[in-house]
Order: sequence, then C-alpha cells, then structure tokens
Amino acid sequence: MADSIEKTLFAAADKMRGAMDPGEYKHVALGLIFLRYVSAAFEAKRAEFAKDEYIDLEDPEEYAAENIFWVPEKARWSRLAANAKANDIGVQVDDAMREIEKSNTTLKDALPKVYGKADLDRSIVTGLIEMFTNLELHGTRSDFDLIGRIYEYFIGEFATSEGKRGGEFYTPQSIVSVMVEMMEPTHGRVYDPCCGSGGFFVQSEKFISAHQGRVDDIAVYGQERNPATFRLARMNLAIRGIFGDIRWNPEGTLLKNAFPDDRFEFILANPPFNSSDWSGEMLREDQRWAFGAPPVGNANFAWMAHTHHHLSANGIGGVVMANGSMSSMQSGEGDIRRAMVKGDAVDAVVALPGQLFFGTQIPACIWILAKDKSNGTANGEKLRDRRGEVLFIDARKMGALVPGSRKQKELSKDEIQKIADTYHAWRGETSAGMYVDEAGFCASAEMDEIEKHNFVMTPGRYVGAGAVEDDGEPFEEKFERLMGDLREQFAEGRRLEGEIEAKLGALV
Repeated sequence: MADSIEKTLFAAADKMRGAMDPGEYKHVALGLIFLRYVSAAFEAKRAEFAKDEYIDLEDPEEYAAENIFWVPEKARWSRLAANAKANDIGVQVDDAMREIEKSNTTLKDALPKVYGKADLDRSIVTGLIEMFTNLELHGTRSDFDLIGRIYEYFIGEFATSEGKRGGEFYTPQSIVSVMVEMMEPTHGRVYDPCCGSGGFFVQSEKFISAHQGRVDDIAVYGQERNPATFRLARMNLAIRGIFGDIRWNPEGTLLKNAFPDDRFEFILANPPFNSSDWSGEMLREDQRWAFGAPPVGNANFAWMAHTHHHLSANGIGGVVMANGSMSSMQSGEGDIRRAMVKGDAVDAVVALPGQLFFGTQIPACIWILAKDKSNGTANGEKLRDRRGEVLFIDARKMGALVPGSRKQKELSKDEIQKIADTYHAWRGETSAGMYVDEAGFCASAEMDEIEKHNFVMTPGRYVGAGAVEDDGEPFEEKFERLMGDLREQFAEGRRLEGEIEAKLGALV
C-alpha cells in the first residue's frame, strides 16, 4: 500500500478542518477516534458475553473486569452514526462524552466536550463521524492496534501542524525510541514528570510487547501541567489499555511534587527547555537539590536533580535537555554539573542531530542518569562497575529528512539501534557485544579526562573527529547540520560573554 491507512485518514480529516486552528481541531478529531475505539471495544466484548448465558450484558462491572469501558446506549457509536447529519449532532456527541465519563470514573474530566459549540461547523463533526464509521472494525486485537496507531499518527501530525507549540505535548518519535531502547523499561515503576500526551508510556508498552514481555510488569506514573494535554494523555493511554497514576498538576511538577516519597526504576522526561517560570526562588532549600540549588532563571538542572532524586536504588533516568546544559557555566550551572559527574550521577550523554523537534531547529541532547553505577542488572545480566566513567555518544551526523519535509528530521531504526547497542555494550551486557570507542561517534571517558575539559559534557570534545571522507551526505542536509553546529557555538559564545560581563560588573 503506497499510503498507510493512518496517513490516508489524516489527510482526509485535515482537509475537513478548513480554517480551524489545528490546536483546537486536534481535540475534535482525537476525541472522536477515542469514542470510536471505546464503542468498538464495548460492542466486541458484548458480542463475546452474549455467548455466555450466565453473564448479564447490562452489568458494567462485567466489562470493567475485562478492562473494557462501559458505553451507555445513548453514547454508542451506532447511534451517533445514525444521527450524523442531525442538526444537533454536536450536542449529541458532547452528551455521549459526558455519559461515558459518568459511567467510567477513570475517565472523569478526560474527554473533550467541544462538539456543540456554536462556532464549530456541524459539517466537520458529521464528516469525521462518517469517515470513522467507514473504518470497519470487527473487535479483533489487530483492530484495536490499528486504532492505537491511527491515534498516535494523528497526535504526531497535529504536533507538526502546530509547529513549536506542538512540541509541548508531543516528543518526536525518534527521541522517544532512543531513550526507550537505551533504558529498556520492562519492569517496575515508570515515571514521567512532564508526560505530555503519554508517548513515553506508549513506547514502553510497545517495547515490552516486541520483546515478549508482559505489560502488567510495569506500573506507570506521571504528571502534566497543561489540562488539555493531560486529557490527551489519558485518552492515549486508555486506547492502549494502559492504566496508571497520571495526575494533572496546574502548579507544575517542580513546585508541587505529586510523588514526593516515591522512587522509580525508570524515569523518562522531556521537560520544557531553559524554563524561567518554575518558582525557583521558592525552592532554594528543597531536598532534591543534592548537587546544588539550580539557578532561579533556568530549570534545566532542577529537572535533572528531580529525576535523579526520584530514582530507586538501581534506577535509571533519561532526560532530554537543551544543548546548553552540557556546557553552560552561568549561575552556578557548571558547579552543579561538576557535582553530578563527580557524584557518579551521570551514566551517558548523547548529542542529538538538529531538526528532530517540531517547528524549531534547536539541537538537544539526552542525559542518562543512574543512581548506582557500581551494580545492577539488565535482561538478567549483571552490569559492570562504571563508577568514574561516562559514555559520550555524538549522534549529530545521524538522521535524515522526513519524506516530503524540508525541515523535519528523524532517526532510522538502524541508527536508533546503534546508539542503544553502544550503550548496552558499554554497560557490560554481553548480549550487546564488546564495547570499543569509535572515533567521531562514541568514547568512554574517565574522570580525569572530563576534569581536563572543566566538566563540559559536549560529546564532540571526547569522541574526536572520526575519519575524514565523503560520506555521501546530501549538501542541503550537511549545510543544515553545520549551520546548527555554528549556531550552537555562537550561543555558547554569548553565554560566555554574559558570564564575563557579569564578573566584570561585580568587580566595579
């Protein structure tokens, strides 16, 4: 098939929205996909129950016991489909959402009720209902996997449409996959302190399934500040059958820590970069700042300290950060970074290619943090003692433009696997093979070498330049990559100028 069903459906759905803002329209489309899913799952289970004379088809508890949402009669898709062209179809959909929430406490306040708004063209609601009705579902597992794929694809495409704003609720698939493949969250408690639409949890579930594991072996926890994004996350997880402790936190995770006494085996996070609005002045004495109080004007190291604080004894955490986190010396950030490295909190640093994020070419990196680098196991294997060492991976030359895009890049499966395999081999997992430094790509650095670089953690300083040869990289992509490197260097130069000016000003 030239175009996937997800792509075909999104193209048709996007055409319907006309001049409607994608940020608003996503709730309209995604809400109806969810309604289609819960109704199909309910009807399939109902048909199965009908074969057993001892089951009451109208008992919601029977469905709840099978992790199926109860759908009241007036909220069922067949009824909405039959009334798709009614003048009040928007109001009917809103009522259906309320009925489902009322009957399923885990969905309380999670579903959108925007369909009856006067400024929403009725033809949009009608068109989407008819389109999703034509999506034939027979109640099989593959049907529900398809709905999950469609939902996930729509989320990604809406993030692209919204540009920079889309990055607030969606972490690009390439980045999620790198972190999940490196960390392998197959058991225990998995936490995302700024969970967006729940992509890390969904990808963890996929990883477990792909490796013949049991999804029931993980328990998920999360917080999200944006109420609309929080609703997206709850629907996204519900479609996947993932039931976790996800909490809406309007004050923000750093200020209002919903799980102050909890520790987690895995933490995956993509917090907002360089945030100054995190109430840092109110948290100067917080117990989480084991490596020093983060600067009030930038929350980068607050997020990393929060992540490390909440790791279990052998826990591992991955945090997506702006590149400045690897080299900034402003406001004591260099001292915090030094303390983290000397305290063996940092396991690995991965420099990512630019253009992975929606609507911005800002380069980013991944910090892999560990609570105890002296021991632990992975896939049944004991890990080697990695104290006093840090793995650096420079993946900036990886990635290619997404087909049809001149701005968006993605990593291939092979590239993601190479990054993950390198990390697993470095940790001493025999199944990943023997680790060796690769010039231009990866290097294992000991403490004295890192200290020579004044604890600047930019991988390029450690991995070297690699072999100089024509790698066949298209000129346009190479130009964009080099320009990204140049912008990064200019940004670091401006930071250093600011520090010098501040020090001179203090002397006057």
